[in-house]
Amino acid sequence: MDFSLSPDQQAICDEVRRVCAAFGDDYWLEHDQSGEFPVDFHRAMADGGWLGITMPEEFGGAGLGATEAALMMHTVANSSGAMSAASAIHINIFGPHPIVVFGSQEQKHRWLPGLIQGTSQACFGVTESDAGLNTTSIETRAVRSDAGYQVDGKKIWTSTAQEADRVMLLTRTTSKEACARPTDGMTLFYTRLNRDHCDVRTIPKMGRAAVDSCEVFIDGLPVPVEDRIGEEGKGFHYLLHSLNPERILIAAEAIGIGRNALARATQYAKDRVVFDRPIGQNQSIQHPLAQSWIELEAAWLMTMRAASLYDAGQPCGVEANAAKYLAAEAGFKACTQAVMTHGGMGYAKEFHVERLLREVLITRLAPISPQLILCNIAEKALGLPKSY
Repeated sequence: MDFSLSPDQQAICDEVRRVCAAFGDDYWLEHDQSGEFPVDFHRAMADGGWLGITMPEEFGGAGLGATEAALMMHTVANSSGAMSAASAIHINIFGPHPIVVFGSQEQKHRWLPGLIQGTSQACFGVTESDAGLNTTSIETRAVRSDAGYQVDGKKIWTSTAQEADRVMLLTRTTSKEACARPTDGMTLFYTRLNRDHCDVRTIPKMGRAAVDSCEVFIDGLPVPVEDRIGEEGKGFHYLLHSLNPERILIAAEAIGIGRNALARATQYAKDRVVFDRPIGQNQSIQHPLAQSWIELEAAWLMTMRAASLYDAGQPCGVEANAAKYLAAEAGFKACTQAVMTHGGMGYAKEFHVERLLREVLITRLAPISPQLILCNIAEKALGLPKSY
């Protein structure tokens, strides 16, 4: 089994690292403090062709797989931008997947070039406050009419909604009670985020201020039939196709942030002298950092395994979930230890590790909790009874 990168894969990492290097610590600290979207970074990634890394070549994309996308997002997260940089472009990598797989040729021609070129920005309207991870219980409704559909409801934790002009929107077209299965009766749209009918409100939050998280209140949003992806009532099944690659990408990003923090902590441990010796000479500093290196490396192997299975068209749900779990835990632990290694200065924004800790927490919480992953592994890998 060969774990080395191909020359093309190494070139992806090198070029993405070069783009990210132009946006250093000061740039991201400023955006963390101001809350402004990193427009310049987003534009640079679009100009480099990276926003379409997994999209079909006929529409201007690179047509590459989850492995290459994971390498790219890992490199982005391992830069000064960490999760803010990754989240600024994350939706482009997994979000359009239902369009690519289930959209009509007309829809692909209409939507994909703008996403690839960065002239159009999307957000993801799935989660609802009363449903949480129980997606089958969403209440946003799309009612059919002669003119198309009218949508009413609300979404939460919709990232980049302040910047987006379009939204990937999951709705109910048939009530849950009227469906044979709870996963039926949901319909997926990719449509204009019309501010006349959508009230977008930013959620003040702990970290990643440069990329907003929002509540979206939808009141009578008109949606043309041609903005529906696939058949009515099958939206949940279409959405499932993007879940495994998203978990793989989140894992790659968590590892990137963890390695970012580990490198900063290691350098500080070499440079900081107390009692006439570098603190990195002390085993109480060495051992936790070494343990983080081991855990990040192990999580990376699982992430690459999940990505390779996905690209080979093989089942990878268990592996993708395991990668996300391992990576989020290892990334969080590495960032926590980086703050502790810096001592009091780890609490200061000057050294940036406190920002990494705030941002890596996202990977533990979203898009699926560690507890639900353990439930999935218990059921799918161990054959235990479903617990929820």
